[in-house]
Amino acid sequence: MNQNPLIDEFLNYLKFERHFSPHTAKCYSADLAQFCSFLVGATGHSQAAGTSQTQSYATSEVNAAEGGNATSDSMTAVLLDTGMGEKLKEVAPEQVKAFLAYLSNQNYSKSTIARKLATLRSFYKFCMRRGYISVHPLATIRTPKQEKSLPKFLEVDEINKLLSTPDSSTLLGCRDRAMLEVLYSTGVRVSELVGLNIEDVDFSARTILIRGKGRKQRISPVGQTAMVALHRYLEMRRADARSANFDPNSLFVNKHGQRLSTRSVRRKLDKYLTECGMDPTISPHTLRHSFATHMLNNGADLRSVQELLGHQSLSTTQVYTHLTTPRLKQAYDEAHPRS
Repeated sequence: MNQNPLIDEFLNYLKFERHFSPHTAKCYSADLAQFCSFLVGATGHSQAAGTSQTQSYATSEVNAAEGGNATSDSMTAVLLDTGMGEKLKEVAPEQVKAFLAYLSNQNYSKSTIARKLATLRSFYKFCMRRGYISVHPLATIRTPKQEKSLPKFLEVDEINKLLSTPDSSTLLGCRDRAMLEVLYSTGVRVSELVGLNIEDVDFSARTILIRGKGRKQRISPVGQTAMVALHRYLEMRRADARSANFDPNSLFVNKHGQRLSTRSVRRKLDKYLTECGMDPTISPHTLRHSFATHMLNNGADLRSVQELLGHQSLSTTQVYTHLTTPRLKQAYDEAHPRS
């Protein structure tokens, strides 16, 4: 806990009422801790102290927040400040603007600044709903324009090359093949992948139950190739002499029989990228991007892809339309009478 009642109340609201993941709540917590540190640095010195001294103090506090060291003396002092709750409630738009200027001067990317600003918007919206403030201090502040970066994706032949790399003659290799096949076949997030249980797989219907963000569930179709890989993996797993000690619920387990972690999935992917000589910056999320791009390129409608990806907003899915522009132009040229 942050030891600050107001922030703790907000984080509990995110976790227990909005059902945010622990990771997301932790990011909100770090952003708020950084803002608190800035407020202390910006207001905790006299005018005569000078800007450089104030900025130096704020920098050290902000670095502590970014490093995530919740036990540091400096961070503890800020969060234990009995007046911090009131400081947060009395924040003016000028202080928020000064915080944004500070982040910009520290060379934070526009996307990171936008995320921190979104945290503050959410926090103060919560404060207004609870009646702690009457005016939203960010009401007149615009989110900075961000550079548009298109998702990276793999071509079909690259996908085939990567997915055929694991050695399916061993249990772990068979598991990795099934894992990569499911990632590409369904477009699941890696956190959703490692959260899958054996009972979530319906072999007769060729579907899996996915638990997404905010405890939302969705049913996703699974391709025949991925289903064959899953079936082979589970058969080898059941035949393994150590299987009695494996976690009976988890679909993908490590060599000790425990549920695989997201970090382990990334390490396995890195291993196969090296083996087949592909770009080492490819991540599990690249397979999700590839899934969406290939679906749209082959005629799937945007709404269907939105549901398959588990996106709450269609605008989130629309980023992939930029990647499919050549297909749309070809369809236009082939179909429009005056093209």
